[in-house]
Amino acid sequence: MNDLKCCESKLKEAHPRDPLVKKIVALLVPRGEMDIFTKAKELLFEAWGEPERISPFIPFTWTNYYEDIAPELDRCFFSYPGLFNMSELPDWKILTCSLEKATGAARRVNLDPGTIDGARLLLASTKGQAHRIYLRDGIFAEVTLCRRKGRWESFFYTFPDFKSGAYFKWLETVREDWKKEKNSVDK
Repeated sequence: MNDLKCCESKLKEAHPRDPLVKKIVALLVPRGEMDIFTKAKELLFEAWGEPERISPFIPFTWTNYYEDIAPELDRCFFSYPGLFNMSELPDWKILTCSLEKATGAARRVNLDPGTIDGARLLLASTKGQAHRIYLRDGIFAEVTLCRRKGRWESFFYTFPDFKSGAYFKWLETVREDWKKEKNSVDK
C-alpha cells in the first residue's frame, strides 16, 4: 500500500522533553467477522510491523455510536515493541484514518491510536471537544485514563468502555512493558 509511506513519521530529532511512550491501537471490529479483523491486522502490520501484544476480543456493549460499522462489535488492542516519541501521535492518527478507508467501501473498523506511559493512556481523535487538546493537522488528543494511587482512573468524559475497567488488565501489562523499556533506556 503506497499511500502508507506518505504518513510515516519524518526522521527528525525529537525535542529532549518529548516523552517516550508505548504505541497502541484500539480496534473495533464487527463481531465474528475474522476476515475484516485479518485485513485490519495486515494493514497495521504493513504500517508498523509485528505487534508486541494483541489483546483478547472484548464485546463492545457500551454504546451504539459505531453501529455504522456493525450492530455487534468487539474491541481489541495492539501494542508495538519499542518506545516512540509522543509527538508522533498525530501521524499515527492520520495513518489509521487512511487504514480505516482501506478496509472497504464503507468503514468496516474503527482504529484509534494512542500512547501509554507510566501516568496515562492518551488517545488521538479527529473530533474536537472541550476536554481534547489540538495537536496539529486536524488531530486532537485526550487523556482517557490516568494512573493514580496504583490504579487506572477515569474522568467525567472517559468513554464508557474505558471507564468500565474491562481493559485495565491489558493496559497495565503494556504499562509494565513501558516501564521495563524506559528503565533500560534511562540506564
